[in-house]
Amino acid sequence: MNFTQIINMKLIAACVLFLLCKNSFSQDYYMLVGTYNSPQSEGIYVYKFNSTDGSAVPVSNVKTSNPSFLAVSPKNKYVYAVYENAADNGKGGSVSSFSFDKTTGILKPISVQSSEGDHPCYVTIDSKDKWVLAANYTSGSLSVLPVTKKGKLSKAIQVVQHSGSGPDTTRQKSPHVHGVFYKPNSQYVYVTDLGIDKVMIYTQHKRKGKLSPGKTSFAATDAGSGPRHLDFHPNGKYVYLLNELTGSISVLQDKGDEGLSEIQNHSALPLTYKGKASSADIHVSPDGKFLYVSNRGTSNSIGILSINAATGMITLVDHKYTEGETPRNFNFDPTGNFLLVANQNSNSIVVFKRDIATGLLTDTGKRITVGKPVCIKWIPAN
Repeated sequence: MNFTQIINMKLIAACVLFLLCKNSFSQDYYMLVGTYNSPQSEGIYVYKFNSTDGSAVPVSNVKTSNPSFLAVSPKNKYVYAVYENAADNGKGGSVSSFSFDKTTGILKPISVQSSEGDHPCYVTIDSKDKWVLAANYTSGSLSVLPVTKKGKLSKAIQVVQHSGSGPDTTRQKSPHVHGVFYKPNSQYVYVTDLGIDKVMIYTQHKRKGKLSPGKTSFAATDAGSGPRHLDFHPNGKYVYLLNELTGSISVLQDKGDEGLSEIQNHSALPLTYKGKASSADIHVSPDGKFLYVSNRGTSNSIGILSINAATGMITLVDHKYTEGETPRNFNFDPTGNFLLVANQNSNSIVVFKRDIATGLLTDTGKRITVGKPVCIKWIPAN
């Protein structure tokens, strides 16, 4: 074998290795979308998302009633959804469970239970897949529902009712629980209440599942701020709270038993924005370097902020138009390379490419048409 032949064989081997590596890093994911009822939507939709090019194709859907928010079980076998409804008896909301087939991408209903309140708008599952927590917005309460080994929900074993009000007479006449968040690797549960300007802090009994007030039972926010959603920094030291009514971000230092202490308050809105604040969702990037927030109203933007990992402080980087109206929930794809925005009133999900180094977003031009999208969740396809 001569020198030229050896070189050619090495080139061929290198090309084969490159293709194998490329394919090994290319991953498809199922994207699950919760929606509000509309002429264009009938429930929960499932898509196959390509993490290499940001494309998506429809797979299946299941007809339900206002499944506005979803949660995926830790082992990706089950999906939980709230049915954001109300009734005259004050207990019109529901929580449902589904099995998920990763081979076919099909959801199959398992059970439905009352959320014991009206308009449940958030649902979450603990790391052991034992307890589902639901936030009843209109009722100002949260409920604890047990989960059996096969994803079946039992009746709520506890309903925690909040009390109080805030200075905004149009939005804060009573409590409005907007989110329920398990603190990672902890017994703590943080509950955002838009109506009373507080993040309530609970601990959950590992075996019985019931919630009790934490040693420090709440963290107060600015009057009239309306805390809505929050997210945790990967280092566990900081919590980032989005306030809907003032369009602000509260950076909170997490002190464990001593509660949450605000160390910074920063606007979520563009500097020149003069319209009504109506911020919706907040997420820390997987690498912990950037913070993203969605703003509705007439802003229709995603705020991008950098995070100082040493201090937890945030600095504005940019705002990006969402290419649609009323951005609710948004989410990173599991690779962190894309950010997808659910534009509720434009009936579309817009796919942005995310620059890992700068945090900036670029519109890929790709759109996923779905009626009244509210929530985006992910399940690996393999």
